[in-house]
Amino acid sequence: MGFTSRLGQSLTAKEIFDLVKDDLKQVEKELTAESVASVEAVTSIARHLQASGGKRLRPTMLLLAARMIGPTTPGTIRMAAVMEMIHAATLIHDDVIDMAETRRGRASSNVVWGNHISVLAGDWLYMQAFQIALRERKFHLLDLLINLTQMMVEGELLQLERIGKIDISEADYMQLIDRKTACLFSACSKVGSHMAGADDATESRLGEFAWNLGIAFQLVDDILDFTARETILGKPTGNDLREGKVTLPLIYALKDADAGERQMIAQVLADRSYERVSFSKVLRIIDRHKGVERVRERAADFVERARAIIAEFPDSPYQRALTAVTDLVIHRDR
Repeated sequence: MGFTSRLGQSLTAKEIFDLVKDDLKQVEKELTAESVASVEAVTSIARHLQASGGKRLRPTMLLLAARMIGPTTPGTIRMAAVMEMIHAATLIHDDVIDMAETRRGRASSNVVWGNHISVLAGDWLYMQAFQIALRERKFHLLDLLINLTQMMVEGELLQLERIGKIDISEADYMQLIDRKTACLFSACSKVGSHMAGADDATESRLGEFAWNLGIAFQLVDDILDFTARETILGKPTGNDLREGKVTLPLIYALKDADAGERQMIAQVLADRSYERVSFSKVLRIIDRHKGVERVRERAADFVERARAIIAEFPDSPYQRALTAVTDLVIHRDR
């Protein structure tokens, strides 16, 4: 996918990832070596997730932030693996909670191994990630990771509290995606810059850049759940609403929806299916009230904030790559 940023710089997705390609290979090796448990099922689940690929966007963000500040060390590689393991653990737990059947176009781990083993495998990955981080002997890193993990668990709990509820405010939703998505992006940039020797102010600013990017990433995710093709997305479309989650395109549409339209959405939430109210009818409601367009504008606002922050940093291939990542996030199709 090629794209040009509004700042006049042009980098393709391949060029961004090529800058840290060798680092990412080392991260993959680290993930393979560190995901071996004494219980075979845990190793298999970790391998299953690793083999299904994923964009590796979070370790890439960490590595780009680190390289923008200074050279990459073996510790930086280890911490990139740590962040991917934490991300993997949250995906495993998410799939159990959501009773998901697919992840990245393959059967989710809970379908293959069952809920009990999957939950424990997720727990093991969390602890393994912390054990690797502990080797760096840096309290600041543990502080960041503990805060991050607590935030993400809070996000899951908030989501569970709100499942099936139609009256979710925009503020409620932003609080949720701060915890579920943006805080992990932010932590990746903070950890990367810290490993490269950044001062507190620089680390904090890069965390803010990535936080804005993470919010935009989740808003685009919410749009894709309604607009993408299933084969591209790697999971069923309309899945969020089917799982009882009211996301921002729907929150905006419901603000202006009439009683009949609200009743249709309430029916899907109650049924947890599109049997009585079709997905196409839901799409028409969102379309009529410009739900997707309004969320796209919100995502663009957060991307602009991210760009303004990264523009403060000196020009370098890594600074340009982080600028271009903002385009990658807003224009992605999966």
